[in-house]
Amino acid sequence: MDSFEFNKIAGAVLGSVLVLLVVSNIGNTLVAPKPLEKPVYVVEGVETEGGEGAATAAAAPEADPPIETLLASASAEAGKKQFAKCASCHTIEKGGPAKVGPNLWGVIGAKHGHMEGFAYSDAIKNLSGANWDYAELYEFLRSPKDYAPGTKMGFAGLKKPEQRADLIAYLREQSDNPLPLP
Repeated sequence: MDSFEFNKIAGAVLGSVLVLLVVSNIGNTLVAPKPLEKPVYVVEGVETEGGEGAATAAAAPEADPPIETLLASASAEAGKKQFAKCASCHTIEKGGPAKVGPNLWGVIGAKHGHMEGFAYSDAIKNLSGANWDYAELYEFLRSPKDYAPGTKMGFAGLKKPEQRADLIAYLREQSDNPLPLP
């Protein structure tokens, strides 16, 4: 193949690419995609970022049953399965180390910011006067960012009340002296 033949082939390929780019730009100009108001498929535990078309945090959450009602039928075994979502950032063993998040041994009944030496966010430090009782933890697990705006915890929360109750039942067992049930 001589250079003249190669130049014709290269020119044809480059010309085709140029035509495709022009047609693509014209098509994008004529048919602009409309962003969705909310995600079509929601992945549990993944938080959507704010911005145009993102789910708004201002939407009023549905009223959940009280934790006292749910704890009566909560399953610590099911809660252990829920804790698998937490285990990437938290340990649960007595005296266990902190990971990205603090160790959660004995968290129910303990003060907010209970683990000595852990670098809590200011949002959690400002709550340090209160204890993690069942109701507090129930609300925190629904949406950590709504409960403590500015928290470093990136988990979106557990939207199903039964899942939160199961997790709380499991966390309750992870203590030397479990807090009495309400």
